[in-house]
Amino acid sequence: MGRKEAREVALHLIFELGFKQFETDEVLPSRLEQAEFNAIAEELDLYRNMFDAAHKDYICSVVAGVGSHLAELDEVIAAHTQNWNANRISRMTTAILRLAIYEMRYVEDVPEGAAINEAVELAKKYDTEQASSFINGVLGGVVRGQAEVPEETAE
Repeated sequence: MGRKEAREVALHLIFELGFKQFETDEVLPSRLEQAEFNAIAEELDLYRNMFDAAHKDYICSVVAGVGSHLAELDEVIAAHTQNWNANRISRMTTAILRLAIYEMRYVEDVPEGAAINEAVELAKKYDTEQASSFINGVLGGVVRGQAEVPEETAE
């Protein structure tokens, strides 16, 4: 399993966080055990192979980091989606944005461009084509460091 696959597993766990199904520090280690992977592997090929300690550390670090920075990440998302009703943004899109913004801000060995590209690819796999374009635009705005100007005030 490589970083791309580890990121995908992290996304699944971050998506679960959106439902408040677990507290990261209490449950995360058990979610990464072989028995858990074997159970999920029946439905998703991604879980057929176990990963090395470095990738496990990456998953734990990113998921715990997103959990501990959730309010901040959601503020960044809100600032860059001003023209969108939050109810229109799917939970998967939110999870992908949380993961990408966390990587862009806190994971030193992930360049911003790579985080955006991986987020777009995850959206294409788990969400809609419109979601991948939306995510690309939001993350581009995050990189530029400015929120989109609402249409009503644009001149």
